[in-house]
Amino acid sequence: MVVMPMFPLGVVLFPGGVLPLHVFEPRYRTMVQHCVAGDREFGVVLIERGREVGGGDQRSGVGSVARMVQVAELADGRYAMITVGMRRIRVTRWLADDPYPRAEVSEWPDEEEDGSTVSMAHLASVTAKVRRLAALALELGDPIGDPSQDVSQDPLAASYQLSALSPLGSSDQYRLLLEPSPAARLRRLDLLLDDTEAVLLFRLGGGDPDRQP
Repeated sequence: MVVMPMFPLGVVLFPGGVLPLHVFEPRYRTMVQHCVAGDREFGVVLIERGREVGGGDQRSGVGSVARMVQVAELADGRYAMITVGMRRIRVTRWLADDPYPRAEVSEWPDEEEDGSTVSMAHLASVTAKVRRLAALALELGDPIGDPSQDVSQDPLAASYQLSALSPLGSSDQYRLLLEPSPAARLRRLDLLLDDTEAVLLFRLGGGDPDRQP
């Protein structure tokens, strides 16, 4: 268990995901300075209620470690940076937000599975579904990643990549982060995408909201 700087946000960061950040609040500027002088890592958790700015938020208990890969200090003291999700963590206890949010955390690796647990056919099916629905969301103007990006053949990495690429809301993505294993995450993602497909088709005017994919 370690004490880690924390950055509560309105998005879910998955291991392997890329998260660009624009840091302007004084407390988080201080956090960036401390992280740059140290191991360049901090925790990211989803804000379940409240706002990113000003504090007073309700924070989730599971998140990911973010590592700074690019950091630029702007002329007015703000920071622009690119971070990458490294590994999943549980928050054991929140500490005082002084001088910035901190928490005691422990790593939470996915459960180990043998190669037969995740069917390659199921992985291919979920990948195709995510690509198709991400393309629909992109057509609607939703902020979404590139549907044509490469997806790992490793089930663990792929389960996180597909979760990040999927056109789901933050609460559904958080449910995926909580799944104990790649197989469970892919099964949950497959089910969540069924409802998402119906909504996207309805928005496009090409289907009934109760339509079964």
